Amino acid sequence: MSEPASTSPGAAPRRTVVIGGGMAGMLAAAALSAYADVTVVERDVLPDGPEPRKGLPQARHVHVIWSGGARAMEELLPGVTDAWLASGARRIPLPTGLVSMQPRGWFRRWPEMQFMIACSRDLLDWVVRERVVKNERVTVLQRTELLALEGGASRVTGVRVRTADDEERILEADLVVDASGRGSRASFWLQALGVPEAPLEEVDSGLAYSSRIFRAPPGTEEFPLVNVQSDATVPVPGRTTTIEPIEGGRWLVTLSGTRGGEPPASAEEFEAFARGSVRHPVVGELIAHAEPLSDPVVTRSTVNRRRFYEKVKGWPEGFVAIGDSVATYNPVYGHGLTVAAQGAVALGAQVGEHGLTAPGLARRVQRGVARPVATAWEFATSTDIHYPGAIGKAPGLANRLLSAYVNRLMLAATGRPLVAKAFFDVVTLSKPTSELLRPAVVLAVLRGPRRPQLTAPPLTRAEWEAVTGRAEGPEDPAARERAA
Repeated sequence: MSEPASTSPGAAPRRTVVIGGGMAGMLAAAALSAYADVTVVERDVLPDGPEPRKGLPQARHVHVIWSGGARAMEELLPGVTDAWLASGARRIPLPTGLVSMQPRGWFRRWPEMQFMIACSRDLLDWVVRERVVKNERVTVLQRTELLALEGGASRVTGVRVRTADDEERILEADLVVDASGRGSRASFWLQALGVPEAPLEEVDSGLAYSSRIFRAPPGTEEFPLVNVQSDATVPVPGRTTTIEPIEGGRWLVTLSGTRGGEPPASAEEFEAFARGSVRHPVVGELIAHAEPLSDPVVTRSTVNRRRFYEKVKGWPEGFVAIGDSVATYNPVYGHGLTVAAQGAVALGAQVGEHGLTAPGLARRVQRGVARPVATAWEFATSTDIHYPGAIGKAPGLANRLLSAYVNRLMLAATGRPLVAKAFFDVVTLSKPTSELLRPAVVLAVLRGPRRPQLTAPPLTRAEWEAVTGRAEGPEDPAARERAA
């Protein structure tokens, strides 16, 4: 194993540039700061606290960090989980703290198998950003626009930027990391240097989502995350509802719908959608007893889009892309932040092993980044392509067989803890998808659920009463007692 040049005695400090000061950019800076000086180029002004960031409209909707992402961030920034929790975030055990109707039925609230971190996106970003910018090896250039990459088709040597003073500068770098997000112009920048264009794939279900903040009723400090998912096997628009407990004693409620089933933008129709347009009205029932604190906010830019940078022949040294710059997904699945974190870990691991200037480093990093991307991509697109009016490549035989198996697996997960654990291990990006094909899991899937399916959301009597003031919900109370 070669020693990183930046740590060799007497060597000049290595220099890196990270494009974008969002979550992916800050995590990349954290990963690189152990081996080099890092300059983060950010076009906007970053807030000083847990406040909305310009250029991130999706921040107003539900965001979670799955346990696979939380562990990756903890590796990059030790103590970050405790910092989130101290600021009001919740660590929600899965499926213990989850009331979820998935396509084949309700999950039972078994003892913890994995977990998620739940809070507002503003808080998630701020806690990470605060820790990274305090690092003396990290410099953030705000209100700075990236104009072009420097170098040629075989190696990127830096970037050309325009600063807040309208001055053009060249920042030389041993490695440039594009973490500029879904609006990334990396493909354009690389083509200008003569690098072949990366293959592009898109799947567009026409998804839109609408979110609103409510004051959580008193006594719901430990309330579970509640959601109702759609069923892509039924030829109707996919509609979902989610209540995410966030800091400040609030609920962030997000409604979503694919093409032809879009959620409302008006406050008057918000609760009606949550009651009558989805497969179960539990979210509508609950928010009817909560005080609205905001009007609905609607976002429609939700296309699944992936650039296969790892397949480009002659990929240049000195440049890598991570996070949403590589792929964006239907946000319903909540994988974006976790994929970005695991991509940053892959970046740091490769630099740590080989050094910033090792031949082939950029290609190795890009391939490492592609592994969690591929898992999240399959989760999103294998479902979204089946909704009415979806635009994208039609699923082939292998995809149809996989979908059939996953449908059977989801059914078994409602009544077999072994299968439920395999599912949560994979969906949280804690284990590879091969976990779903372990012989013991396959056998359990073929046998189907061991317990009868729940007929109502598994809220406890105390949880339901805390919100509604009533001891019983609108459906079978025995089902809730069995799942508690």
